[in-house]
Amino acid sequence: MLSDLLTGALQDASERRAVRSLSEVEAAALSQSPAIDALEALAPADRVKIIAEVKRASPSRGALADIPDPAALAVSYEAGGASAVSVLTEMRRFGGSLADLEAVRAAVRLPVLRKDFIAEPYQVLEARAAGADIVLLIVAALDQVTLSSLFDLSTQLGMTALIETHSADEVSRALDIGAGLIGVNARDLTTFELDQDLFGSLADQIPSGVIRVAESAVKTAADVAHYRSAGADVVLVGEALVSGDPVRTLAEFLSA
Repeated sequence: MLSDLLTGALQDASERRAVRSLSEVEAAALSQSPAIDALEALAPADRVKIIAEVKRASPSRGALADIPDPAALAVSYEAGGASAVSVLTEMRRFGGSLADLEAVRAAVRLPVLRKDFIAEPYQVLEARAAGADIVLLIVAALDQVTLSSLFDLSTQLGMTALIETHSADEVSRALDIGAGLIGVNARDLTTFELDQDLFGSLADQIPSGVIRVAESAVKTAADVAHYRSAGADVVLVGEALVSGDPVRTLAEFLSA
């Protein structure tokens, strides 16, 4: 599954590059207003922080919500107390786009994360050009040289990289490049199975001074509390927020 998602994302990036060259995207990235400091926004506090996600669909669940106005949803996330907004920009399986990211960036004052399958500099540059403050880098999808170079590029552009891990080895690789924001995804991206206890088994390997993010398998406030008790500074929530009342749901999650 991960290989298919990565291949599709790179093909789509190649098509965009044929329309908008690397040099054009780089110029747009460099002309953007400075990125918001996500490490400051997500720094550990006396209660859990939430990254709220704009997510229309997923490979495991199919369609989740139409989200005709991603900016309006992001505004409700900000009103509900989210500390950052994640935007799925992958088109084939998640129904997202860079236009969604641009709309969200224009609507909120929170840090905005580009959530996609990123494996080349062009994708990092177009994330910054669209206004992203955070870019997702998945350790399982990248060799160490590529991971390090994309991390360095995001840093040079003023962004924060959220380094996503799924094992002790991947946490070690994230620390080796100097990551300050490390996520542990409960979803195995090769099988898409969930293990809510994975975060707790890896949290102690992420040292103090590095922000710990728990990703996936969040449906209720109890799930947020489970991650918080296991040491999460931040919980990334998608499916549970895209339908119903996101402000009320966020309030429940933040008080967990």
